[in-house]
Amino acid sequence: MLARVSGELALVRRLVPARLAGWRRVFLRGTPYPTLVGDADEAVGGAVLHVGSAVLARLSTYEGSDYVLTPVTVTTARGAVRARAWIAPVWRAEGARGWP
Repeated sequence: MLARVSGELALVRRLVPARLAGWRRVFLRGTPYPTLVGDADEAVGGAVLHVGSAVLARLSTYEGSDYVLTPVTVTTARGAVRARAWIAPVWRAEGARGWP
């Protein structure tokens, strides 16, 4: 999906595993898609990726207006990294219904 949406087939090979502490993955209300809600006792796994402005624009279009690109700090094998994650406003989250 990332390669198709971004328009860069090799992008997937540049993903760096990362963990985001203080957040929990839940369903975006009324959709089959996830979002994050703050939860000091949880952490979510994912990946971090450095992209240029053209790719970021394509990914932002794909994510749509339901999500806000939010500054976060993730942990990788090399330590803490400042990043951004698409997170919906908390009122859009189904906090009790965790993402599988």
